[in-house]
Amino acid sequence: MITIHTPVNAADVQRLRVGDCITILGDVLAGRDAVLPRLAELSDEELAALGICLRGAVIFHTAVSGAGIGPTSSNKVEIEGSIPALAERGVRIHVGKGRLKAETVDALARAGSIFAVTPPVSALQTRAILEQEVLAFPEEGMEALYRLRMGEDGLSAIVAIAHGQSIFEREGA
Repeated sequence: MITIHTPVNAADVQRLRVGDCITILGDVLAGRDAVLPRLAELSDEELAALGICLRGAVIFHTAVSGAGIGPTSSNKVEIEGSIPALAERGVRIHVGKGRLKAETVDALARAGSIFAVTPPVSALQTRAILEQEVLAFPEEGMEALYRLRMGEDGLSAIVAIAHGQSIFEREGA
């Protein structure tokens, strides 16, 4: 298991390979189809006013509810469509589930970002949260943009796309 601390730097991403198991410690942004396209459209000034820094960020494609956190399908049009723009703005790791298009794989490689998948184990992921705070779009309820502070158990995931390579393109996948 490779431990990654947020904010994530380019060297951390460079050393990761498809199939690596990672644990993410520190602040993780949590959002899904209702907010990620909106987040991608915010100016640097608007992000700063909300206390959001995308440089070195990790975004987990999830809602946050009393039932826990678990990945949503990252290949939904709204989510996958936001990935290239958010990666270009500094998001280093996107965490979710599902196969992404070749264009998204290429966009991640150009931006020096990766995509990791996490199995839907909501109870295990939820126990790692020390604190949670709504950062933006509170009207979206559990689909608002959250900051999650992960404890020592961290957010566990598997690198699925890195450096133009995809776990989904391997033989037998």
